[in-house]
Amino acid sequence: MAITYYKKADKNASTGHDQTQELVARMLSEIEAEGESKAKEYCLSLDNWQGDIVVSREQIEAAKTKVPEQLKKDIEFAYERVSRFAVAQRDSIQEFETELSPGLFAGQKLIPMETAGCYVPGGRYAHIASAIMSVATAKVAGVKNVVACSVPRDEQGIHPAILYAMDLAGADTILQMGGVQGIASMAFGLFTGKPADILVGPGNRFVAEAKRQLFGRCGIDMFAGPTEIGIIADHTADPDIVAADLVGQAEHGPDSPVWLFTTSKELADEVTARMPGLIESLPETQRNAAEVAWRDYGEIILCDTREEIVEVSDRYASEHLELQVEDLDWWVERLNSYGSLFVGEETTVAFGDKCSGTNHILPTKGAARYTGGLSAQKFLKIVSYQRQSREATRSVAAATARLSRCEGMEGHARTGDVRLAKYYPDETFDLVINEEV
Repeated sequence: MAITYYKKADKNASTGHDQTQELVARMLSEIEAEGESKAKEYCLSLDNWQGDIVVSREQIEAAKTKVPEQLKKDIEFAYERVSRFAVAQRDSIQEFETELSPGLFAGQKLIPMETAGCYVPGGRYAHIASAIMSVATAKVAGVKNVVACSVPRDEQGIHPAILYAMDLAGADTILQMGGVQGIASMAFGLFTGKPADILVGPGNRFVAEAKRQLFGRCGIDMFAGPTEIGIIADHTADPDIVAADLVGQAEHGPDSPVWLFTTSKELADEVTARMPGLIESLPETQRNAAEVAWRDYGEIILCDTREEIVEVSDRYASEHLELQVEDLDWWVERLNSYGSLFVGEETTVAFGDKCSGTNHILPTKGAARYTGGLSAQKFLKIVSYQRQSREATRSVAAATARLSRCEGMEGHARTGDVRLAKYYPDETFDLVINEEV
C-alpha cells in the first residue's frame, strides 16, 4: 500500500481550538448571566450594530424592495427545490404500529420540535441559500416556531436578500445578531421568550464551538463549519475543473480545508500548477481567504489504487465529496463517509450549496463518519409508544420480573408481580430464575 502526501497541510481542524473554546465559554456564560443587555453589548462591539434586534414586518417589506427581481426569482428557484427535497425526506419516514406478539403493540410517532434556532452566516459573504436550507427545512418538518438570525452588516442590518429568503422560507422571528451572541440568544430564548429546542446552521469556528458547548441543553444539527471539500479524481479528470472546484471552496475562509485524493501524479502536478493563478485572479477578499486556506489547509494525497483512495476518503469524511473519475458506480457503492456526494464532473459543490435541492448544511471535522446533513428528520422527534392487552401482560410481566431480579432490581420486578396478582389472582407464576447465574 502506498499513500503519499504530495502536499501536506500545516494545520487541521484542531488548530486554535483551545483559544476558541475558552473565548466562546466566557461569552456564553456572560450572556446567560446578563441576558439581552450583554447580547446587545457584544452586537455593538463585534458588529457595530445598535439598531433593532428583532426585525419588524415593515423592515422586511422595505428590504424586499431592494432585492432585484431576477435575484428574487433565483431565491424562489432554490426555495422550491430545497423544499421539495425536504418534503421527500420527511415522507420517507413514517409513523407506524406493529403487533410484536399477541396483544402487545408498539409504535412510532413523529413529533416536530416546538422551536428551532436557525443560524445564517452573513459576515464575509451573504449566505442567502443558508436561510432557505435551514428555515424551509424546519418548516417542512412542522416546527411551530422558527427563529432565524444573521449578522447585521452595516447600517441597513441583515442583507436584504437574506431577509427576503428568511421570510420566504417561513421564519417566524428574525434577529439581527450574528456570531456567538446570536447562537446564545436563540438558545436562551432572548428577545423571543422561546428557547430553541435545536440549533442548526453553518458558521465559523466560533459559531460551531458555541453550538458544541450548548449541546445537551438543546439539540444541534451537527458540527457544521468551517466548510470542507474532498475531490476524488483520476487520470480522466479535467485539471482545470478540479482546481476551480478546490478554489471555489477555499474562498470560504482561511481555515477551510480543501483536499484532492488521486491516483494520478500527472493530475496532481497540473492541479498544483493551476492553483496560484486561479487564486490570484479572485477579488481581494476571496483571494486572501483562498490563499491562506490552500497554503495552510490544502492537501493532495496520492494513492496507488482506488481502494486506497476509498480508505483515505472515508477516514477524512469530507463534508462535500466530488467524484471526477471513470466508473462512477464503483465509487458510489463503496464510499461510506461523506456529508454529500457530487457524482460526476457535471455537478459541483456550488450547485448543492445554492439551489439544486439537497441541503448544504453538512457535517464537518470528521462528523460524516456518524451523521448525515441537515434534513427534515433532524427537526422531528422519533418517539416510541406501546400498549398491550391483559392477556399479553401474562408473558411480558413474568419475563420482566425474572429479568429484573436477575439484575438485582427488585422494585422493577414487583411492578410485574402486582399486575399479575391483579389480573390473574387464581394463578401462580414462576417469577424467579432458580438456577444460579
